[in-house]
This record gives sequence, C-alpha cells and structure tokens, in this order.
Amino acid sequence: MKLLFKQRLFSWFDSYDIYNEAEETIFTVKGKLSWGHCLKIYDAVGSEIGTVKEVVLTLLPKFELYLGDTYVGCISKELSFLKPKYNIDCNGWHMVGDFMRWNYSILDMSGRNIAVVSKQVFHLTDTYVIDVCDPQDALCALMLVLAIDAEKCSRN
Repeated sequence: MKLLFKQRLFSWFDSYDIYNEAEETIFTVKGKLSWGHCLKIYDAVGSEIGTVKEVVLTLLPKFELYLGDTYVGCISKELSFLKPKYNIDCNGWHMVGDFMRWNYSILDMSGRNIAVVSKQVFHLTDTYVIDVCDPQDALCALMLVLAIDAEKCSRN
C-alpha cells in the first residue's frame, strides 16, 4: 500500500493530506496549538484516530504516539554527529537509512520491511511516499514519519 504524504501549502500549523494510490484522501493531519508539536490524525470520515505529541523539556526531541487515547510508543532523537539517529519504542520497530535525504526503511525485530519512506523532489511543499507492506501498519508508520518531519522542522 502506497501512501502519498503532502504538506498543505497554506497553513499556520502543520497540516498534511495523506492519499492512497487512487489519490483518495485516507488520512488528514492537523497541527494543534500547543507547546511543542501536537499532530492529530483523522480518518477519511473525520474521526480522530491518532496523535503525535512532542514531549517538551527534554534534552533531545521526543514524540509520544497514541492510537486514539492509547499510548503505543515513542520516538526520540539520539545524540549523533553528521547523521540523525532515532530510538523507537513502538512495536519493536527500528529504522535504517539516510534521514538527511529522507530515504529510509522501518523494519521489525527480525529485519522484515514494515515501510519504505522516500522524499519526492520538485514539489512546492514537503511530499513523501510511504510504501507500507501491510495496510494494518500504515497508521503507526505514518506517525513515525510525522514525528521525524516535526523534529526536522524544529531544527530549521
């Protein structure tokens, strides 16, 4: 299942539309006014289904992930030089690849691909493709990508 992740062009807060291969909106992400990033994820009919929330007052950026009101894990940036590194505490997953160029993979504990993320160039706004192997993993994979994007925006 391919997800096309596009940032909205004119928005005061982080806002994204996530489309499937048929260009149908399957998720909408809206940033909420808060101290630190708070991204709410809605399904195609407008029901809130997930949240990515930045934990403030930490040495390095950290984001908590929620499915509905249920905490499912977090992602935090690790201290590193030249190449960003992240620690994931969600489903036993980890990430490998080039975060600077936005080409990376999300893998499970046994090294099986959960999703492959790549950035498309020559667009007015940030546009990514998330190729998810199992559609049931799409929302959690999306939340990880949103957290990394929010961390990248905080650095700039």
